Amino acid sequence: MKINLTINHENREVEVEPLERLIDMLRNRLGLTSVKEGCGEGECGACTIIVDQRAVTSCTMLAVQVNGCEVLTTEGLQQGGELDRLQEAFINNGAIQCGYCTPGMLMSVKALLLQRPDPSKEEVIKAIEGNLCRCTGYHPIIKAVESLKEEAVHGQ
Repeated sequence: MKINLTINHENREVEVEPLERLIDMLRNRLGLTSVKEGCGEGECGACTIIVDQRAVTSCTMLAVQVNGCEVLTTEGLQQGGELDRLQEAFINNGAIQCGYCTPGMLMSVKALLLQRPDPSKEEVIKAIEGNLCRCTGYHPIIKAVESLKEEAVHGQ
């Protein structure tokens, strides 16, 4: 069956199987390999993407569920070859480490920022609570988001 969606700012028509998982469509049909499979049960957050401005785990959704939706993966954060400010903040604050959880973590935080451009520390913690990270201890990730607020205050 064919579905239509906007993926990373581009309108696409994709042929999918009725029971095909969204993560499989993104990785195997569209080559969007930033979407990582961790647990396959929606518990680790490695496959988190944004659908209609909300963070979702792509391993727990069927591809047909995004018909008519706007989907954003980490590949879509860059604009004109420039990293998103959030990506830069992750790099500058050591919030990457091994990198396996990074795409999902970025998307969870980006979804929060789309809803709340000036989130509190508690809101950031809540936004990433579904993402497991064994390397960073979460503090650099929180610091990265806080650095965006400092940047805004200082006009950088």
